[in-house]
Amino acid sequence: MLQRAMTVAGALAALAMLSGSSFAQDQTQVRAASIIHAGRLLADASNGRVLTEQSILVGADGNIIAIQPGYATQDGATIIDARNRFVMAGLIDSHVHLTSELGPNQLLEEVQLTVADQTMRGAENARKTVMAGFTTVADLGANNDAIFALRRAIRENRALGPRIIAAGSAITPDGGHADANGFAPDILNVLRSISACSGADACARATRRQIQAGADIIKITATGGVLSNTAAGVSQQLTDPELAAIVQAAHMMGRRVTAHAHGTDGINAALRAGVDSIEHGTYLDRESVRLLRQGNRYLIPTMMAGWWVGQLAERGGVLTPAQTEKARRVGPDLVRMVRMAHAAGVRMAFGTDTGVSPHGQNAREFQLLVEAGYTPLQTLQMATVNAADHLQISDVTGRIAPGMAADIIAVDGDPTQDVTTLMNVPFVMARGTVAKNE
Repeated sequence: MLQRAMTVAGALAALAMLSGSSFAQDQTQVRAASIIHAGRLLADASNGRVLTEQSILVGADGNIIAIQPGYATQDGATIIDARNRFVMAGLIDSHVHLTSELGPNQLLEEVQLTVADQTMRGAENARKTVMAGFTTVADLGANNDAIFALRRAIRENRALGPRIIAAGSAITPDGGHADANGFAPDILNVLRSISACSGADACARATRRQIQAGADIIKITATGGVLSNTAAGVSQQLTDPELAAIVQAAHMMGRRVTAHAHGTDGINAALRAGVDSIEHGTYLDRESVRLLRQGNRYLIPTMMAGWWVGQLAERGGVLTPAQTEKARRVGPDLVRMVRMAHAAGVRMAFGTDTGVSPHGQNAREFQLLVEAGYTPLQTLQMATVNAADHLQISDVTGRIAPGMAADIIAVDGDPTQDVTTLMNVPFVMARGTVAKNE
């Protein structure tokens, strides 16, 4: 998993906050590269406390040095004026597909676009994503070479985009949701997934090879999917022994497993096998809720995907007949599931499945969650502290605190009262670098 050593200054500052030592008064002597003057600051969405007139000191290493009351200055530090704005931690989307976007040419592009094309499109979409205020994403399904190259380029500051936690190719049953479908047999042989498998041994091997290739997290398709170009439904497709083998192989190599799952049978089979999270979860039941409450598990509802494919199904011209039939059923059922899961107290992390919907519009998910019964603050928690915990990066991002990465956004208005303010984010800092400042 991704790990980051805390800077000396950040570690000392954090220690001072815990111990109350006199160093807390001296930490401002550490040189800041930039200082954000925040009129209102939500440093940690888990407590919902909004502070006023605060200064966030950011070091040259891209990490937060300190938070101070008042508007501090330092010789040589760049002052960023957000005195009239609401400042909070950068947003986290736990489910995107940066290298693709659903459109009318989807089938043709599968045989037209090279890996280089996919990478370049990924770079463009990564830029849109960070400009929308999302400073971290989990990419859950893409060509290995394309997404791992993009992850590296962003990490090395050679491309503009969010921090990427990448799954690469999803582990899928032969002919399943993440495999090639709907093409002539000779084309299928070329396009079939490198991570498609049948049998427990083969699926364990595919998982190990995906980790060897560079996967930060393992994505599996436990059930059929809406956008598979096949009339195979949305029920369980990986067998119980295959699911158990994948989870065991991944956990033994230090990777969490997240499962695409719509049908009740596939959701519960995946949870019994030990997966760490469920993507979509459209037809979860009481047993699903019971299993989700065991351990450090999350549901990522991706309401945006269900809403968007429902729009496309009615509009026509994009989805195939097999996709259209599933989209009309699953979209409304996903909304009902989220309301039920909310009432049952299931822990959720924010995720959109963007790439199904257009890149850069990720924040529409906040509105859909509020319409389903969540408070604005609860949705902010999903997209910061919850998502960071789900992705095991709570020591890196998700809060504004000394030692954390300077992933910071500022908006006009108050998103704890009106989440639509997140549809237009005028200021974005990602890992200490200003990506946008309007």
